[in-house]
Amino acid sequence: MKAGLKSVAATLLVTAFSGSAGAQDVARFPDRPIRMIAPSSAGGPVDVIARAVSQGLSDTLGQQVVVDNRAGAAGLIGAETVASATPDGYTLLFGFSGPLVIVPHLSGKTPYNTLRDFAPVTLAAQAPYVLLVHPSVPANSVKELIALAKSRPGKLNFASGGNGTGIHLAGELFKLSAGVDIVHVPYKGAAPGQTALLAHEVDMMFNGLPPALPHIKAGRLRALAVGGDKRTPLLPDMPTVAESGLDFNTTGWYGIVAPRATPRAVIAKLHTATVKALATPAVKDGLTRQGVEAVGSSPEAFAKLIRDEWVKWEKVIKAAGLKVNNS
Repeated sequence: MKAGLKSVAATLLVTAFSGSAGAQDVARFPDRPIRMIAPSSAGGPVDVIARAVSQGLSDTLGQQVVVDNRAGAAGLIGAETVASATPDGYTLLFGFSGPLVIVPHLSGKTPYNTLRDFAPVTLAAQAPYVLLVHPSVPANSVKELIALAKSRPGKLNFASGGNGTGIHLAGELFKLSAGVDIVHVPYKGAAPGQTALLAHEVDMMFNGLPPALPHIKAGRLRALAVGGDKRTPLLPDMPTVAESGLDFNTTGWYGIVAPRATPRAVIAKLHTATVKALATPAVKDGLTRQGVEAVGSSPEAFAKLIRDEWVKWEKVIKAAGLKVNNS
């Protein structure tokens, strides 16, 4: 065999071997624990939902999925960790609107490109935000809260889980829609923000329903409206924000993404296992009891949602004149 042909044959042999090894790796996936990055503090809505989904995913994959909380910079720290991780399926992001489609429009220093650096796996769940006030705030409805805020311009304040989070933008939408002057107070996560509201360090906030529900039932917080397009069965007498006279929807969505170069076969395996987990009574009913709807979309459908939300929040942020430096 001539030298040139020997070289080509050797190259083909190596390529074939590499492809076979890669296929074997995918077939064995996962053969060790998977790390699910939750870009939020423990106890917040992202963390609560991430843990429920990860437990179900552990069961369907037959391998442990460990939730790793990486709070800070409105989710940028956790998202960057995944964007720069080895694309092998063992480091995933339990993403939400803040770090994926909101913060990139607020800061010119975002260390990743959402539309380029992630491979969507599935939309896992969605849940309406709930408008909360401290019980000492003299308002029992959205209409009364708006009247109170207008009578005290610049005096009422609202908490969020950080600049650029979904609950921050929900508050900004409230300001725009209601025409009120209220002051934003960011915290390092939704859980610290809700703790501040419980202590009446702030007057109000939008938050996910799961972590707020026990406090609502105990009377430690007062809920005025839910932000979805329909009422929640957990609070059937609670009107929606739209029913209260404001034309906007504040529903949080949560999904799994992987680093962009993750093999398609691994993405497919993660997608199938997650959808299966979300359909199990343990996960589906458990989320429903917390006011969260289990979804389970195709990777393509989730990619479209991310693109649509990217455009939507870019418009909202420009209209509100927001610019936040997360450095």
